[in-house]
Amino acid sequence: MTRLFAGTPFDIPPTCDRCGELEEACKCPPPAHEYLPAEKQTAKVFTERRKNKRVMTIVKDLKPEETDLPKLLSDLKSAIGAGGSLQENQIEIQGDHLARVQEKLKSIGYRVR
Repeated sequence: MTRLFAGTPFDIPPTCDRCGELEEACKCPPPAHEYLPAEKQTAKVFTERRKNKRVMTIVKDLKPEETDLPKLLSDLKSAIGAGGSLQENQIEIQGDHLARVQEKLKSIGYRVR
């Protein structure tokens, strides 16, 4: 028996919402996510001292539904040459790189506070 329960949604093969074809046969392009332009967003950039006197540069106040945060993190890390991560919808760059992060964000088009 290949099906879980006859007559349930598990029994019906999944179809595409746009064209109605089976998902395996669907040729629809994946939906493109529209992000808000960088010129219309303001980022707050500051440094924060952590345990053992480590300094982190934090970029926050960018909404994840309006900004491609993983791509922005990757761009900042490669431009600055430092490690970093995405934590709770804020970007954390290792080290005191306040001026360089602000400069990079301005060159991309973001307004910086």
